[in-house]
Amino acid sequence: MKSALFRRVPADPPHLKVLHEGQAFKVALKRRPTAKRITLRVSNATGEVVLSIPERTDVGLAQKFADSHSQWIATRLARVPERVVFEPGAVVPVRGVLHRIVHWSSIRGVTQVAKGGAGEPIIAVAGEAAHVARRVRDFLEVEAKKDFAAAVKKHTAQLGVSAKRITVRDTKSRWGSCSANGALNFSWRLIMAPPFVLDYLAAHEVAHLRELNHSHRFWKITHQLCPRTDEAEAWLKAYGSALHRIG
Repeated sequence: MKSALFRRVPADPPHLKVLHEGQAFKVALKRRPTAKRITLRVSNATGEVVLSIPERTDVGLAQKFADSHSQWIATRLARVPERVVFEPGAVVPVRGVLHRIVHWSSIRGVTQVAKGGAGEPIIAVAGEAAHVARRVRDFLEVEAKKDFAAAVKKHTAQLGVSAKRITVRDTKSRWGSCSANGALNFSWRLIMAPPFVLDYLAAHEVAHLRELNHSHRFWKITHQLCPRTDEAEAWLKAYGSALHRIG
């Protein structure tokens, strides 16, 4: 007989299943060594339900905790905005202005913003219908990098610093970042926000080229570069999570 010391400990399941009034919800289980108690959260950005538990908490206890909060989970998920898919007919913002996606031709061509028959803003997409979603996302990423490049150039010139490179990605935890070697990274989703919000993020990360912290000096620089800093922060707090529900 094997010693108890060498018995295999079952791995935690990646998800727990919680039922509420006929609905089944998937709850991601995260064991965190630094956690002192069980916590449950629902991401407004992604709609993901996450249960975090301390290192020594039994999975059975975690399941009971999740089950006891089934109504809370259902209520919170009901408040999460519906996801908008990049498909013909969908309406998505570009630089803060709503545009309808129109698949105007099956012949390969460029994706661009244009005016529809009634003069309304549209994103005109060409090529095979199966590739509409990818072409819209690619277009928005390109536009985002273009706008960020222009904003960074403006702010670095004003501050007398230089950025090593600029990249755009689909970041979840932060809208932008600045590395110690001067590389700036931004979320491409900010192309959907009003231009002053994107400009603020550019100013924020450029300010980090001078102050790689969030000290009083850093915020003073940021406000100098972007007078609408407070307004942009308020916009992101109110509407930022909705950007992650698009595409």
